[in-house]
Amino acid sequence: MAATLITGAAVWDGVSDRAVPQQLLVVDDRIQRLAEAVEAPAGAEVIDLSGHTLTPGFIDCHTHVTLTPQVGPAMAADSSVARALKSLPVLRALLGNGFTTIRDLACGDSDYPTIALRDAVAAGTIDGPRMLVAPHMISARGGHGDFSGMVADQYQGPSRPLELAAADGDDEIRTRVRQEIRAGADWIKFAATGGFASPSDDPGHATYSQHEMDVLVATAADLDVPATPHSYGDEGIRRAIRAGVRSIEHGNLASAETLRMMQDAGVFLVPTQYVVLSSARREENDPYWDTVSPSLRRKFRRYRGALVDAAERLAASTVRIAFGTDAGMFPHQDNWREFPMMVSTGIAPVRALRAATSVAAELLRLDDLGVIAEGKIADLVAMPGDPFTDIAVTGLVDFVMKGGVVHKHPAGCRGA
Repeated sequence: MAATLITGAAVWDGVSDRAVPQQLLVVDDRIQRLAEAVEAPAGAEVIDLSGHTLTPGFIDCHTHVTLTPQVGPAMAADSSVARALKSLPVLRALLGNGFTTIRDLACGDSDYPTIALRDAVAAGTIDGPRMLVAPHMISARGGHGDFSGMVADQYQGPSRPLELAAADGDDEIRTRVRQEIRAGADWIKFAATGGFASPSDDPGHATYSQHEMDVLVATAADLDVPATPHSYGDEGIRRAIRAGVRSIEHGNLASAETLRMMQDAGVFLVPTQYVVLSSARREENDPYWDTVSPSLRRKFRRYRGALVDAAERLAASTVRIAFGTDAGMFPHQDNWREFPMMVSTGIAPVRALRAATSVAAELLRLDDLGVIAEGKIADLVAMPGDPFTDIAVTGLVDFVMKGGVVHKHPAGCRGA
């Protein structure tokens, strides 16, 4: 029996409005005791986290561990094996940031490297957050998952590799969903609208019909796998809600009416604000725009004001927000920056923290995670300072425990 007693920290349980001084005893992979004072059993390691806030392990509900900026033709530069190997330090960095669980929502490969990575983490072969995986993003041709427009036809093979998981019409859609689940998918992801990074579409345009979305989500539901769409604009979001999705990814152009529809349906929103607002807030003459594709610059020029306005609407709403970052569209080690970005739009720090803990766990149906309570899995992180008054300390995580195993110690925190 391995036992660890954590003392000195202000403990936030993932639900309450504030943190309180408590001690916490972990035995093996579970939280055994939580109280003002806990007696350490013989042989227990004692970890003093004075000056820290202890929270449940963070959950990032939208990552791409095998992708790096820029997407597009660069996806064809490495083999699937090379990308999987390059993701190993990515997984360690995410865990070091305090993210003990992630949901990976699509790779850039025709095979299934994120499934192999998920299973290797679960087996203890590699270090990283536990993973839930949607291997690919199912997309209409010409939609957000179809990057073939970046490469001239004469350079593409007969399989059109940059189409990845393209599927049109009932039969193709059903087949693709079933292939993803046969390979081991935990989630099904699809493109309900266009996006910013892809060449041939528009973030505000729905790219699947209502009937096609109904078929896609129902096919997954028959096999008890939840579905979630990439979706920016109103019409795509509304069609996806009607089809029965569990969450909406992005939703950064949603109107107040669509947010109310989401709320009434009990659908979660994963807003990934850092990746869009860090661009939308840049001035027109910012040198950054010289480094991106003309199509990306054109889309942000069109939608920048709407993106900022929609973020304020979300903060004023009561939609259930789950934390997600789109890491991979920007450097993975910066995924913590989603916290201060959310707060900068008017989202309260406690709402942002719940989004990355208890609400995220509820979205992902991980009943043993996301909260600090007796009997729950010991996924714990700590940071110096108080994130309720300074959300930026979420970027200073220096203690990480996943399943009762300490992966990161702050200097000098060990006790007897």
